Amino acid sequence: PSIPRHTNRLINEKSPYLLQHAHNPVDWYPWGQEAFDKAKKENKLIFLSVGYSTCHWCHVMEEESFKNKEIGEIMNKNFVCIKVDREERPDVDKVYMTFVQATSGGGGWPMSVWLTPDLKPFVGGTYFPPEDGVQHVGFRTVLLRIAEQWKENKDALLESSQKILKTLLHVSEIGVQGQESPPPSEEVMATCFQQLSNSYDEDYGGFSKSPKFPTPVNLNFLFTYWALHRTTPEGARALQMALHTLKMMAHGGIHDHIGQGFHRYSTDQHWHVPHFEKMLYDQGQLATTYSRAFQISGDEFFADVTQDILLYVSRDLSDQAGGFYSAEDADSYPTSTSEEKREGAFCVWAAEEIRALLPDPIEGATVGTTLGDVFMHHYGVKETGNVSPMKDPRQELKGKNVLTVQSSPELTAARFGLEPAQLGALLREGRQRLVATRAQRPRPHLDTKMLAAWNGLMISGFALAGAALAEPGYVSRAVQAAAFLRKHLFDPASGRLLRSCYRSEDNTVEQSAIPIQGFLEDYVFVIQALFDLYEASLDQGWLEWALQLQYKQDELFWDPKGFAYFSSEAGDPSLLLRLKDDQDGAEPTANSVTVTNLLRAACYSGHMEWVEKAGQILSAFSERLQKIPITLPEMARATAVFHHTLKQVVICGDPQEEDTKEMLRCFHSVFSPNKVLMVADGDSSGFLYRQLPFLTSLERKDGKATAYLCSNFTCSLPVTSPQELRGML
Repeated sequence: PSIPRHTNRLINEKSPYLLQHAHNPVDWYPWGQEAFDKAKKENKLIFLSVGYSTCHWCHVMEEESFKNKEIGEIMNKNFVCIKVDREERPDVDKVYMTFVQATSGGGGWPMSVWLTPDLKPFVGGTYFPPEDGVQHVGFRTVLLRIAEQWKENKDALLESSQKILKTLLHVSEIGVQGQESPPPSEEVMATCFQQLSNSYDEDYGGFSKSPKFPTPVNLNFLFTYWALHRTTPEGARALQMALHTLKMMAHGGIHDHIGQGFHRYSTDQHWHVPHFEKMLYDQGQLATTYSRAFQISGDEFFADVTQDILLYVSRDLSDQAGGFYSAEDADSYPTSTSEEKREGAFCVWAAEEIRALLPDPIEGATVGTTLGDVFMHHYGVKETGNVSPMKDPRQELKGKNVLTVQSSPELTAARFGLEPAQLGALLREGRQRLVATRAQRPRPHLDTKMLAAWNGLMISGFALAGAALAEPGYVSRAVQAAAFLRKHLFDPASGRLLRSCYRSEDNTVEQSAIPIQGFLEDYVFVIQALFDLYEASLDQGWLEWALQLQYKQDELFWDPKGFAYFSSEAGDPSLLLRLKDDQDGAEPTANSVTVTNLLRAACYSGHMEWVEKAGQILSAFSERLQKIPITLPEMARATAVFHHTLKQVVICGDPQEEDTKEMLRCFHSVFSPNKVLMVADGDSSGFLYRQLPFLTSLERKDGKATAYLCSNFTCSLPVTSPQELRGML
């Protein structure tokens, strides 16, 4: 590589996204005091650009504008330019995204916002093309106009930024007005089910026409709805909607049939042509959701997809120290000699490429049939490519194919006169050859930043899959990752989580000079993971840590006035707003997940104030839950868990003995949204016995492993056979 012409301050950062911009001609600063002081001292506006490393349009804006020397000069002369990785600083991102959405009606990344020297926003948008066009104003023009306004009308700009901030403060408040109580769960569940049912795509599954997102929050809501209404037509429909969606996603191009794992989302109704980046938070949540689908249906198909996701994460997103990386990019070089990256280049295929790789004639099939014929038919490969030009505006996929399962194994087998078992082996062979060829292609960029929150989601995925599929290897992987969090993303002196750590040049784990403190979502997803990990591994150390973190979360984020938790801590003068998220999107919002966490924490500790807090969160979001619960499906689900009270399933026995193991297998094979597991092993000095004195009164019956179903620490009659336990669950 040639010696870079320019180097700015981002060269000293650890975030892969910020490092991607370290050689722009723009004099970028990271978010921090140095940039704020410069803006004040020189009385300059701030240009804030927020993105993340796998964001396609962020790359486009960088190529077109931030690498352009003339545009760089305009930016440097008139503004203090700040670059933020939204995955490192979700707090900064949320404040200014709230502004952009309120003022422009839309939002997204890259986010471009102009701020006064005291950080108040007054104009913002997302992607800007570099030059003016018929329909739009170019970035260069916007920069010059804003610089001019600041010279001519400074006072008016400052005044308008004050007004905007006042309005934002008012609009973004979420809290309890008066003495609200939690909303009635039956009503919230029924409305949420109705709203999902109305937006459901009967043919292809999912909840919109296009683009289509994998939204695990919707599917988990439907599983809970089904579990509480099993015998009704609505319950049956809820389950059918969830399972059909999961099947269609797994068949579609959003699922990587060669390299495993799931891409971010589909640009079309059929789950066919995706945006090709792969995010850790999707893999973690989908592993959980497919495991639950297997628990409920017993269909091996869902177990296979779960294993496929976990294979991808273990192989491609795992650090040797035990943590999980954040993402893989969508864009890559088609060949090692290519000049420019293309979206999907690593994943797509030309028909002639597949023919050349799979020329073998197949014995017993219709005369003249090759492995290529069978493979191309099954995966919808067309000679001229299978991507509609409508879904490929920049013509990056012209003549290429995104593999998508087009017919059932039975139909493909029948078409070529094969046995279904023989077909399975042939498709496997075809996939293996494509894997080997794909390994020769340049890989997409890997974002090796490791985030506490997303690692939490992935630990839950491995732990729940390990329990539901009875695969101890997955539980061990979850344990390894939790130990990683404890070592690298936790400060034992203060009891706080850290947001992020990074892979260094020599493949060790490193931390930034000033570590970023954990946000609410880091605590919530890690606590959830530790509860899931206790149930899968029975190691009480994880429970103990979860409860410590819950106390710390209460101390740092709880809003005693309006209830619920703020997304970020108090006391950062550079944050204009302390917000509470009110939408379950690609990830569930932290307040939604924390409701169930608090109920689980109360079950394991006897600390009933946590149940009260869970109710107060539901009260704070009551209006939204009653009117548009479809925006908070995870919180709607939690209203049911709150209302039905968590049932403590206590198994008295030795976890090493076969009879206890049988009871545990039974527990993990049943999906029930409101059960928590405790194993009372008779060691009265252990953490659980110290927390919950009632456990000492529960005994093994006739020396056999014995299960009790308890609610609010009052227990049913004991059962000693897995069949009876299954009936109770």
